[in-house]
Amino acid sequence: MNRRIIVGRPLCTTLFLFCLLALHLSAGTAAARRTADREMLKSGLVLLHSERTELPIVKVVVAIKAGSVLDPPSRAGLSNLTADLLNEGTAKRTSAQISDEIEFVGGRLSISGGRDYVTVSLTVLKKDVKLGFDLLSDIIMNPAFRQSEIDRRKAIIKSSIIRQKEDPGAVASKAFLKAAYGEHPYGRPVEGTEEATDAVTRSDIVDFHDRFYVPNNAIMAVAGDISLESTKSLINRYFSDWHKKDLPGATVPAPRPLEGPKVIKINRNITQANIVFGHLGIKRDNPDYYAVSVMNYILGGGGFASRLMDNIRDNRGLSYDVHSRFSADRYAGSFQVELQTKNTSANAAVGEIFRELKRMRTEPVTDRELSGAKSYLTGSFPLRIDSINKTAAFLIAVEFYGLGLDYMDRYGGHINAVTKEDVLRVARRYLHPKDYVLVVVGDMKEASLRY
Repeated sequence: MNRRIIVGRPLCTTLFLFCLLALHLSAGTAAARRTADREMLKSGLVLLHSERTELPIVKVVVAIKAGSVLDPPSRAGLSNLTADLLNEGTAKRTSAQISDEIEFVGGRLSISGGRDYVTVSLTVLKKDVKLGFDLLSDIIMNPAFRQSEIDRRKAIIKSSIIRQKEDPGAVASKAFLKAAYGEHPYGRPVEGTEEATDAVTRSDIVDFHDRFYVPNNAIMAVAGDISLESTKSLINRYFSDWHKKDLPGATVPAPRPLEGPKVIKINRNITQANIVFGHLGIKRDNPDYYAVSVMNYILGGGGFASRLMDNIRDNRGLSYDVHSRFSADRYAGSFQVELQTKNTSANAAVGEIFRELKRMRTEPVTDRELSGAKSYLTGSFPLRIDSINKTAAFLIAVEFYGLGLDYMDRYGGHINAVTKEDVLRVARRYLHPKDYVLVVVGDMKEASLRY
């Protein structure tokens, strides 16, 4: 994921804004639970609004369903590069002018690429919301895509890709995704490759923006000290020229399930082996999502409360940190266990991963493990929306995955309904100790990997 940020100044304004944001983190859960409004505008834009009057701040996040999943294989990184260029100049503003205007009021503009969608985010004080919407609409609707900026951003992205080749963790992660997803778009890096980045032309970028950056392919979440009526008035004023279009059909095939083990050994002259073990997982709309969340917390998602951490770190001292996760995305998900260990203990660490997977699939979890997982998952859930920044991002995800605005109220019930039998059932169904990808980046001579 690539993230571009413009942070404001002068210093006094910036400090004021971020002090307010810091104070807002302590706002009560009751405020965070306020019901949001949802409305589809005539343009097809889905508007989500949550008025939060604790502080005079407005947060706007626009999610455009134009993520890397839509990149042609030969143009991997096209989505990310297109998003990356949004604040590098428009038809009426240069990159420097955009930066100066948002900096002058101490605001913040950020752009982030992703698999399924890209986000353009704005944070401003309430008194500067008109300027904020003016800038936001301008970079979304009118990017200039000047060739000089394209060349500059390409060079920066390629330098980042090259640097990642020196990071054993990044190397292992990319190798895992490529092996697990195969030809599916999720198997390609969001930022693309050096070769694909070189192949992207200005025409590719302009065409991609023209096809996918349309209001009926976007979600806008607004949170903070602004009414719904004022928000709609600003949209009508600054996004009036953003018109809906017919969207091109985009079929994303499901990835092929793994058959048997796939072991990838990457030799590096390093003292610690970087290990990624896993396979395909579940999509976000899978009804077993909540049971899988509980199961994974117990297995390796619960930090020091998890079995993997207790075994591999605390009992055997093989790694400082080990964790597992299910990434439940729109088109496909993945399951991963990640750790670093001495090259000479790589075999032992992988063996303990298999041991814990087998135990999870064959033995019911304890009452204490189940209650601990439920308590954490339900207790930490409100923290996802305890600030306007988190609220806006949360609303985007809720809308994108079709969870419904009452999701906050229903989540606890879903988690608390999970039984020990459910945990055992989903472990047997979604953990695959025979069909997997194992990536080890390390000194292969020292590791003497037997897998």
